[in-house]
Parts: sequence; C-alpha cells; structure tokens
Amino acid sequence: MKHGSGTDNHLAGAAGPRVHVLSVFSMGFLALFLAGVLALVVADVGYTDLKTIAGLFRSREVLAAMRLTAITSLLTLVFVVLFALPVGYALSRYRFPGHALADTVVDLPIVLPPVVIGVSLLVFFTTTPGKWFESLGFRTHSVAAIVLCQFFVSVSYAIRSAKAAFDSVDQRLENAALTLGCTRAQAFRMVTLPIARDGLIAGAIMAWARAVGVFAPLMVFVGSIRMKTEVMPTTVYLGACRDIRICRL
Repeated sequence: MKHGSGTDNHLAGAAGPRVHVLSVFSMGFLALFLAGVLALVVADVGYTDLKTIAGLFRSREVLAAMRLTAITSLLTLVFVVLFALPVGYALSRYRFPGHALADTVVDLPIVLPPVVIGVSLLVFFTTTPGKWFESLGFRTHSVAAIVLCQFFVSVSYAIRSAKAAFDSVDQRLENAALTLGCTRAQAFRMVTLPIARDGLIAGAIMAWARAVGVFAPLMVFVGSIRMKTEVMPTTVYLGACRDIRICRL
C-alpha cells in the first residue's frame, strides 16, 4: 500500500503543477476565441427581434429557399459520400505514379477562392465536354447546377477526412481478415469501415455544412432567382442588403 502511494505521489509530481505558463497561454487564447465567437452571436441576436424572425419564417420566399437548401445539400451529400469513400481509400492505401500530384489536386477546391470555382464552372460549360454535361440537364440556373456547385466546393473536405480516417486503420487488421478467408471487399466492409466510421461521419457532416453555406460560387454560376434557385445563403445576403445599416458598410 505504501509502495503504491509512493508511486502515485511520484506520478503526481511528474505531472507538474496544473497552472503554468503554457496552460495560461493556451487557455487565454481559448477564452479569447470563445469571446469572439460569442460576441458575434450576441451582435446578431441584438440586431433583430423575435417578431422579425417570425415574419421571415412565414415568408414564401424564405420557406422556398430553406426547402431548396435542404434538398440540394442532401443530394450533394449523397454524391460527396459516393466519391469520398473510394477516393479517400485509394489515396490512403495505394501508391501509384502521380500519387503526390493527385493528393495535391484533391485540396485545390479547399485552397482556391470560392468565387473561382463558380467562374471555372462557367468556363467549363463553354467547352465541348461542358456542353455535353449541359445536355444531360446540368444547366446553369437549375437545381442540378446548384448540386454541382455545392459538390465541387464541399467534396474535398470529405475526401481529406476519409483519407485520414483510413490512414488511422492498421492495415495488419485487414491482412488478418484476408488470412481468415475474407475477400478485399469483405475486409473493407467488416473491418475497415467500422473502425474508420467516426472519421467518415465527421467528414460527411463537415462537407454537408460546407454545402449548406455555399454562397459566392452559386451567385456566379447559378444566380439567385426567387422561388427557383435562391438558397439560404443568398437569401441571407439579399435580405441583409435591403437593410440600410448594412448596405452603407
């Protein structure tokens, strides 16, 4: 008992004091960041009132924008997941010529200014492949165009998260499943996916949130037509611009 008590005391001493320069420094920055975020929230709450908010939710235009945002973002999420899983797995598990280049290109939609993605989509649809896609229904000023724009803006986040999730899975576990008679597909489904699940879900949520918040590329590529292509980010922007106090900024 005494020996155990001595060990505990030794570990407590090794851990050091709870309050030190690093803890004060890091906690100070955490408090500063939280204060900044809460200041924005308080400013938004104080800027409007419940009556105005209730009126917005009775507006046909706002309800249509919310419905279109929900439909397009969920459709986008389906396509994002369909692409992110195999692409993330390929980047994680296989080494091939041009792997580093492919890994870099995946990050382009993240590092590019969002408006550039909208302009690039407009330029692409002037080319021969773009006109072929247009014949399939991917026209500007359409729901399909909204989904396409949201997809290109958000898919890289899911791919990067999927790759990190698959990287965290020990390949020896997959090889053990193969030695027990599983096929590659079965090992992926029964071993890799369950272990990587949390990271994959986090990436899907992040990509969906990014799709919901897409603004600049949609304004360039799709526009904002009331009751047709107006989604919540454009509704918020147009509503804010009708307010004199914000417009004069």
